[in-house]
Amino acid sequence: MLPLLLASSSPYRRELLARLQLPFAWAAPDIDEQRIGEEPAPELVKRLARHKAEALAASHPGHLIIGSDQVAVLGEQILGKPHTFEKACEQLLAASGNHVTFLTGVALLNTQSGHCEVDCVPFTVHMRELDLPRIERYLHAEQPYDCAGSFKCEGLGVSLFQSTHGCDATSLVGLPLIRLVDMLLKEGVSIP
Repeated sequence: MLPLLLASSSPYRRELLARLQLPFAWAAPDIDEQRIGEEPAPELVKRLARHKAEALAASHPGHLIIGSDQVAVLGEQILGKPHTFEKACEQLLAASGNHVTFLTGVALLNTQSGHCEVDCVPFTVHMRELDLPRIERYLHAEQPYDCAGSFKCEGLGVSLFQSTHGCDATSLVGLPLIRLVDMLLKEGVSIP
């Protein structure tokens, strides 16, 4: 089996990949993550997932490199990471009573063969009606400023949900393990 490399500095993605009980290393890819023009969100996350994997290919020959990227979509608007309390308040107020679809791109690049498989996995969250005091309490408690959509689903953020819908809950955290396992099996990886 070729060694696995996660092209990400995200501790959330590392925690998810560790669930598969496979040895892996990780490295942060250096790529431009800007959207190109009016690029549709599914194409954006697939392109960025592929580029993250490809960015590490030259320095990691003979590896299976996993790239992943995620955006949250509210209506026609792509929500990125808020980075600030104020922006997170805006995002959660806009999401209140609405549904937010998380699109997670995943790529698996075999640097030996050059084969790269890429996909986009959606997951939808229906948000509760949220008022500003509740949003502010949540943000002070969890500070999810590095999370698309301004909440951590693996923590207190789940209290903001009315319901969820999707085929792979791990895609909501940022690495769709069910789809990734399909890709790894095609590359001959033995998973416990």
